Amino acid sequence: MSKAFVREADLDDDGEVGVPEIPAGSRNYITPAGHRRLKDELLHLLNVERPEVVRTVSWAASNGDRSENGDYIYGKKRLREIDRRIRFLTKRLDAAEVVDPAARPPTDQIFFGATVRYLDGAGREQEITIVGIDEVDPARGRVSWVSPIARAVTKAREGDTVPLRTPAGVETLEIIDVRYLAG
Repeated sequence: MSKAFVREADLDDDGEVGVPEIPAGSRNYITPAGHRRLKDELLHLLNVERPEVVRTVSWAASNGDRSENGDYIYGKKRLREIDRRIRFLTKRLDAAEVVDPAARPPTDQIFFGATVRYLDGAGREQEITIVGIDEVDPARGRVSWVSPIARAVTKAREGDTVPLRTPAGVETLEIIDVRYLAG
């Protein structure tokens, strides 16, 4: 059936564009800081943004003709976007399993929450922190626990060399240091 003939409310469109799905049968691991950011965003949407947009839409609706009322049309669209994001955040937070890297007993083995320093195939030193899928920030070296590099280094220890399969071929990474920092 064409999307044009389906009511928007019938669509299962709670997911956000560009945000990876949680792998089937897996938990939504997240650091305490990531959980706090998602919860703060949800509370801001519920307590500040949504009521503000509802007031604007209500005011615009009281002005009469809604078919050419830009405030009303834009407000309704923005309200749908906010509600979609609220549903998405609620589902993510409900499925979240908070893992505090700082609470992990000292180990040199790599698991969720580890900050890993390694040498790449070209001999350059790199550093990544393994975080939840909702906390990814490549510019700051924060990679998802389901990313290829995180999967390659998980369970390795300081001093190990691990293969990383890339589109350009297999690259060997040498683990230099493993730390678990407060998140």
